[in-house]
Amino acid sequence: MGRSANLPRGLVDRFRVRGDDKPDDGGCPMLHVDMDAFYASVEIRDDPSLAAKPVIVGGTANRGVVASANYLAREYGVRSAMPTAHARRLAPHAVFVSPNFARYQEVSRGVMSIFRDVTPLVEPLSLDEAFLDVGGALRRLRTTSAGVAALVRARVEETYGITCSVGVAPTKFLAKLASGMCKPDGLMVVPRSEVSEFLHPLPVSALWGVGARTAEQLAQVGLDTVADVAAASLPRLRRLLGISLAEHLHALAQGHDDRPVVPTVREKSIGAEETFEVDHYDRELLKLELLRLAERSTTTLRSRGLRGRTVSIKVRFADFTTITRSRTLPTPTDVTQEVYRTAVVLLHDHVPPGAIRLVGVRIEQLVERGEGEQLLLGTPEHGWRQADQAADLARTKFGTTAVRPASLLTPPPARSADPLPPRDH
Repeated sequence: MGRSANLPRGLVDRFRVRGDDKPDDGGCPMLHVDMDAFYASVEIRDDPSLAAKPVIVGGTANRGVVASANYLAREYGVRSAMPTAHARRLAPHAVFVSPNFARYQEVSRGVMSIFRDVTPLVEPLSLDEAFLDVGGALRRLRTTSAGVAALVRARVEETYGITCSVGVAPTKFLAKLASGMCKPDGLMVVPRSEVSEFLHPLPVSALWGVGARTAEQLAQVGLDTVADVAAASLPRLRRLLGISLAEHLHALAQGHDDRPVVPTVREKSIGAEETFEVDHYDRELLKLELLRLAERSTTTLRSRGLRGRTVSIKVRFADFTTITRSRTLPTPTDVTQEVYRTAVVLLHDHVPPGAIRLVGVRIEQLVERGEGEQLLLGTPEHGWRQADQAADLARTKFGTTAVRPASLLTPPPARSADPLPPRDH
């Protein structure tokens, strides 16, 4: 969940758009669109019998975590990133569903295409949220920023049967704050002339960069609200928080945020990890898991037109000690077998014996396909890359399990559900 979803709503509820309200959205080019309980909403859409029930998506084993919970489940205190065991105690009657990430990615691609039909200035933050700069599209669309937001919300619901919340504001920070505070299925506009009226009543935790420790530091000197931070002198804040954080928070508290929407942000790494339901010593079993994770990660690489130069593994032991080890390849790759072989070497050379709780594979130093590539002597004309591409095509036509390495046809080891992203709204 976004932190703004936990802020007191009544303080700014008047900024929420209702009915035929015509908010003053002049000078508000920034939209933040956030899907409502995205994973859970997709599951409910695909199985309407779940609509009136608390639904929790995530690891169904004791060591799993909650990836998403619908709003009925949240009434019982269930939140994303919460251990599944705790969620079961809070809502024992809830329906627990294992995640289907391929399906969520498919819906996400469609939703993002709706955004790009409106404006080319789209900055995705995750599968379920994005910033849009619609300032240059208003004349073409013959509407206002709030009108674009309403159009986007309607298209998403009509096309994909799920809802989203949208914040409209002069800056990215304010737009993201507003979208979280009008959930679920809401629209909130922060007029340029009323930025202070929107921000200043909120607690300091509303400011991006204020965690529990910083909030406590501010409270100790009587700075409890955004208005308090805005009114404080910079020298005082610098002495309390340090120069960089003080200047950052002071600017945000006054509504200043000059970050543009950046539509082409290159991903830094792609990977996957698994937490076992029981600890494992068997290296052959761990190697199978590395193959499973390498396949998942490289499939994502190829779907996004990327290759990576560095392969790393992550291992967490039974005592929660965690290590990472990496190796940089001569040329970037998106080949499953190449990533897998490198991961196995790292496991063999750098991971001592012991009971292992979690294992992960990650590919880093990403480049666009074709960028910085060179042919190596002795490389066969046809090989694993062509096999991967053929498998990708078959999966597109017949489903994600249509083609698998033969060694992965056996059931996976006892573990939690698929790897879970850390957040959902």
